[in-house]
Amino acid sequence: MTLAVDGSAAAASVSLTRLDPAGSRIVPARHPWRIVGGAFALVVVIAVVNSVLGNPRWGWDVFAEWFFAEPVLVGLGRTLLLTVLGAFFGFTIGALLALARLSGSAPLAGVSWTFVWLFRSIPLIVLLLILNNLGYLYETVSLGVPFTGWSFFSYPTTQLISPFMAAVLGLTLNQAAFSAEFIRGGLLAVDQGQHEAAAALGLPRQRQFFRIVLPQAMRSIIPTAFNDIIGLAKGTSNVYILALPELFYTVQVIYRRNLEVIPLLMVATVWYLVILTVLSAVQTQIERYYARGALRHLPPSVFDPLLRRFARRAAPAVAAPAASTVRAVSAPLVWRRGGEISIRNVSKSFGDLKVLDDVSLTLPSGSVTAIIGPSGSGKSTLLRSINHLERLDRGVITLDGQLIGYRQEGALLYELKEREVLRRRVDVGMVFQNFNLFPHLTALENIVEAPINARGVPRAEAEAAARDLLARVGLSDKVNAYPRQLSGGQQQRVAIARALALQPKALLFDEPTSALDPELVGEVLAVIKELARSGATLVIVTHEIGFAREVADTVVFMDAGRIVEAGHPEKVLGAPEHPRTAEFLAKVL
Repeated sequence: MTLAVDGSAAAASVSLTRLDPAGSRIVPARHPWRIVGGAFALVVVIAVVNSVLGNPRWGWDVFAEWFFAEPVLVGLGRTLLLTVLGAFFGFTIGALLALARLSGSAPLAGVSWTFVWLFRSIPLIVLLLILNNLGYLYETVSLGVPFTGWSFFSYPTTQLISPFMAAVLGLTLNQAAFSAEFIRGGLLAVDQGQHEAAAALGLPRQRQFFRIVLPQAMRSIIPTAFNDIIGLAKGTSNVYILALPELFYTVQVIYRRNLEVIPLLMVATVWYLVILTVLSAVQTQIERYYARGALRHLPPSVFDPLLRRFARRAAPAVAAPAASTVRAVSAPLVWRRGGEISIRNVSKSFGDLKVLDDVSLTLPSGSVTAIIGPSGSGKSTLLRSINHLERLDRGVITLDGQLIGYRQEGALLYELKEREVLRRRVDVGMVFQNFNLFPHLTALENIVEAPINARGVPRAEAEAAARDLLARVGLSDKVNAYPRQLSGGQQQRVAIARALALQPKALLFDEPTSALDPELVGEVLAVIKELARSGATLVIVTHEIGFAREVADTVVFMDAGRIVEAGHPEKVLGAPEHPRTAEFLAKVL
């Protein structure tokens, strides 16, 4: 039944019935004030340009005479050299200061903080004057053993620190203080899950930093870094107080002779504009490079046609993968022999909060164990302790009798160096609740990273295995997709394939479906069920009680950091012995 509110509504209804949808054209809404505003802005720009170019007092003939003059170009070259040296040494020292601040070493962090505090406080012009007059304070610069009088090198300060050297030092120290902070901020902006995922894959520490952490941090660092470089290029004008003939000082010398102040200042201004325009163009391209994976589609660039043409010429022809390398999704997952996990008297506290309290459990080779329990019961902490993402306070965890993060000497356990921990951790794969895929790497690159750099597998072999794994989890058409271009279920399946690529002895799942929409849960659980039939040793923290009942050999119920009950799913889930287990199941079933 149709209800007409008034005559106009009825008329509109009649007119709609006469509308031909196939032949109708949609007219976008008009915004007349935008047109008025744009016209006004255009008039202002034309007026300003006309006043500048049409006023003879600007002295454009003098500007043209001096713009490419040799003294100006020499000064420009010195400005560029100071900018390059100040940026290179400043960012290098700033990066070291940022790493020192984040190192966890109190002395290193203290020295870094003091350096930043001091040189951010001193005005650049004051710093330049102090360095230029350093010979007044110290007659010589020496290198030797402190407090002994032994000297390996000694040189007069006034000869060593020339005005040019003072300028480079001043610009470097000033730049290092500011760059240390935004580099530190960029590193802190990388999600902690990325660090944990890289560590869980056993990637060497250096590889973790340069391949995983730094490329993501660069998205935050680059805009501020180029802003600082632009400021540095303009800040080189401060070295005029050292009588160093850079661009601004050279222009000053010329206009004091010919009294053409404005035209010569415009010479310097336009050259600064040229420098900053080039830097801005470079910044745009670098930002686009590090934006890979952060955006579904990169914005277009004027350099794209040129880069594509160059890539086509440089790239060798790549043959299409052979049909035999692409397996059907239904092909069974083949697994190496699963390892036995032994957990004995494990305890872990965070401050005064005891998260694990004397936990003991044995998980046989090839078993599937589901750990359930309320939030805060210690499930995820126990899982992360198995591959040493969490340090234990007490107790022992072994995989096939081998400690993951420690070595035993008598009754004592000594924590291993991180290099050795990473080497042993590759036998324990982990799939995280929030996927923790590396967003700047494609699905294929995510999977091959650890086999190549942790296992030493040749790239061709690793890529063939990765394509096979993607096919097995139903994602053979997503080889070159970035994580952001995938659904949640697809991302989790890539994460499973990434963990499988190392062929670990055990595979840990930390609530693998909790971050997924209900309709995506099934596709992830299907892959885990297939793994459960393959002979893998699986440990799954989950809230999916039905799934635990279906695939698990053993269900473990935890509460308040303790194992309350463990046994066959039918026993624990169907007829629990402990009242706390029954109370929990009554709420979730």
